[in-house]
Amino acid sequence: MSDQSFMVVANAMVGSRSWIGGLFNRSSNKRNEKFLDYPLTPVQEQRLKKLQERLRTPFDETCPDHQEALRALWHVAFPNVVLKGLISEQWKEMGWQGPNPSTDFRGCGFISLENLLFFGRTYPASFRRLLFKQDGIRATWEYPFAVAGINVSFMLIQMLDLCSAKPKNLPGFNFLKLLGEDEDAFDVLYCIAFEMMDAQWLAMHASYMEFNEVLQATRTQLQRELSLDDVHRIQDLPAYNLLYR
Repeated sequence: MSDQSFMVVANAMVGSRSWIGGLFNRSSNKRNEKFLDYPLTPVQEQRLKKLQERLRTPFDETCPDHQEALRALWHVAFPNVVLKGLISEQWKEMGWQGPNPSTDFRGCGFISLENLLFFGRTYPASFRRLLFKQDGIRATWEYPFAVAGINVSFMLIQMLDLCSAKPKNLPGFNFLKLLGEDEDAFDVLYCIAFEMMDAQWLAMHASYMEFNEVLQATRTQLQRELSLDDVHRIQDLPAYNLLYR
């Protein structure tokens, strides 16, 4: 497949904020909108507010902290390779669309970089397994790791209804219980979701053109797990064990 064709599909995959939002708004689950009002504990309220502040932070390529986070991500992914610059063809090796990763963050913001960095630092073996596609029989045309990570972040934000004052669906409601137990619940859930996505990719024998179907299947499975009655901590999710395969 030509490089031009690759970029067309890649652009469709990560898309603009409006494209991604349109995709998941159309597939949102209307059945759970009965969760319109419920009390939050002070801890849940504080942590939800902090998480929502993170969601509102755009990636700023001129911000020293954001630049340092990007360099840290490279070091986590390729500790023995010197990065030539924040704009470099090297970034494509991680699965960015072009030499400047900052252009890919427009669909989700700084939190998607924080998610990737948390994944690499907290579960390095799992992170590297997905980055280097070490499991299973892989497709000839694989999903790009970093761009897929941004899509996972956005999928979670939409699925959990985190842009509302408080979630109005069952998975989002139950997520707040997990957040009340663990301040890092969103970041850990991101790592779980990324692992689930890769497992779905392999199970569906997918190639790059089916990425959206894989992501939707991942969302559906995660919604089921977040709707279980016996999930009280992030560690109770059945898919949590994927991080320690």
